[in-house]
Amino acid sequence: MTIDSHDSDSRRAASSPDAPGPASSEAAAKRPGAEKATGRRAFIGVAGSLAVGGVLAADPGVARAARGRGADDLLSGIESLRRDPHAAPLDHELRLRALRVRFEAAVDSFEEPIAPHPNNGDEARYPNKIGTDTRGLPHDRRGEVDLEAYRVAARAHASREWDDFEAIPLGGTRKLVNPIGTLAVSLIGTTPAQIGVPPAPALASAQKAAEAVEVYWKALLRDVPFESYADSSDVADAIDEIDRLSGYTGPRAGGRVTLETVFRGSVTYADPRDRSGRTARHVVPHGVLDGPYISQFLLRDIPYGPQLIGGAIRTALPGNDFQTDHDEWLAVQNGIAPTRTIAYDPVRRYISTGRDLAEFVHSGGALFWGAALLLGAARSASPRVAGGIGAPLSPTNPYLTSETQASAAATFALAYLQSLLPFGTSRAIRAAYWQKWFVHRSVRPEAFGGLVHHRLANGARDYPLHREILESQAAELTYDAFGSYLLPQAFPEGAPLHGSYPGGAAAIAGVNATLLKAFFDEDHVIEDPFVPDPADPTRLVPYSGPPLTVGGELNKLATNYAFGRNWAGIHWRTDAAASLALGEQVAISLLRDERRTFLEPFEGFTFTRFDGTRITV
Repeated sequence: MTIDSHDSDSRRAASSPDAPGPASSEAAAKRPGAEKATGRRAFIGVAGSLAVGGVLAADPGVARAARGRGADDLLSGIESLRRDPHAAPLDHELRLRALRVRFEAAVDSFEEPIAPHPNNGDEARYPNKIGTDTRGLPHDRRGEVDLEAYRVAARAHASREWDDFEAIPLGGTRKLVNPIGTLAVSLIGTTPAQIGVPPAPALASAQKAAEAVEVYWKALLRDVPFESYADSSDVADAIDEIDRLSGYTGPRAGGRVTLETVFRGSVTYADPRDRSGRTARHVVPHGVLDGPYISQFLLRDIPYGPQLIGGAIRTALPGNDFQTDHDEWLAVQNGIAPTRTIAYDPVRRYISTGRDLAEFVHSGGALFWGAALLLGAARSASPRVAGGIGAPLSPTNPYLTSETQASAAATFALAYLQSLLPFGTSRAIRAAYWQKWFVHRSVRPEAFGGLVHHRLANGARDYPLHREILESQAAELTYDAFGSYLLPQAFPEGAPLHGSYPGGAAAIAGVNATLLKAFFDEDHVIEDPFVPDPADPTRLVPYSGPPLTVGGELNKLATNYAFGRNWAGIHWRTDAAASLALGEQVAISLLRDERRTFLEPFEGFTFTRFDGTRITV
């Protein structure tokens, strides 16, 4: 429509008695700024012809067929313009190459179809919206949302308009997290609607019950050191119960949940063979089951130039559990700021328990930025001086074979990678939050805990929860310990105010781990690995066991960060698992667009996906 308006304006100008003739047009072209204006008009004219020709049509096949012709037409139109007389020819060529790359990237991105976006049907299934994330809105004493407030929120979800979100009545002072930000246009990488995830497990399903039992056990076992699991009868009880759950999708060994697999991470993909997008495929990434629970990247001191980022962290003291009191829980559901705070251990220590990991991921530390520094820094020759891992760069890096040139922050060096990591974080959050706000709006574990409590403590028979959570040992032990069936939270505020699925932190983990695997040699074995001393977690002791590789420990780092939120009680297994795959797809789209900008002889980024397949982007 904009193109048509422009053409109509041009026709009216041409028929006007005041329209400039050839002489006046030539004079006008010599005025300052005329070339830029002429270029803009030429660009709009060529772009208009491309739109009419189908490059911007709704059919990706039309766009694909027209891409080469469209780029040539566009470049020919721009080439015909008067060149800047002060520009060197090669500078002009660089400008034209930038135009071609941007144009082709845009069309290639457009060719990707919109992914199927099925949800679990809970929002339509339950009139009282008990299967939907409604936290932050006003609720009654049972924690059921005010339906008029919900209807206002539903209008905003449908319209995706700023003013409609501004009209949502809140139950407290906490704000809804960044719904409109997900609709920003990403100039590099894919758009959120082009990435699909399978639907979250339904409220009454066996899979949701299994994930609830697991997260209840995590809350009960937060203070048991990972290195002491073999000595814990409570851990043995958890393994036995989780192993018997019919809907459990986490790692197993020989078909059983074991000491080596319990609470370890997994990744969930939408099965490409099912065009509806509803079928999930569950995998365990390489390295996640190898060695210690915690990745080496979360334990080692990180050299940062002349500074050092210590591996020991601030941790919460045992017993810091929240929202087990009904009034406190209800206030948080309404979006009222918490009144209690975490009590911290005055002595810093290495991550050795689920509570430690939950506190680390509460606000996040050096994480993947730190991992990049560790991988890029050389090993230290002195045990008194912290060094890095000294991992080789990926064999596909073109500067490894150059005899005269070195990489830098422009391309292929560590500094270049470091520029992509925070950028990938932003784009992964756009993709994950778009799903949260406009597809799933899945119930959070803390709200689900309210349903469990009212069903078991108050006889709320209208809450159709699966028997495997209602009859679980985990739920009964929670009641014995806290006097309620509410899910104990590690954070006073519980979860951020947006839906549970998919997980934002897990998407960050997926995109960053993938970028790191694309830049470093995944097969490099990490020398001198450590574990926290079970007797004194303020110190590290040498690890002995199967070799730990860069790729495996990056996968483990991703699952530590993603599933660390589950240790806090704010996410489900599927939230983390599906978001790791989502973040991986975001990374692939970023690497695809970055690759097309390079002039170096480069065959592409080659790395191993979470499902074990090797790809080249």
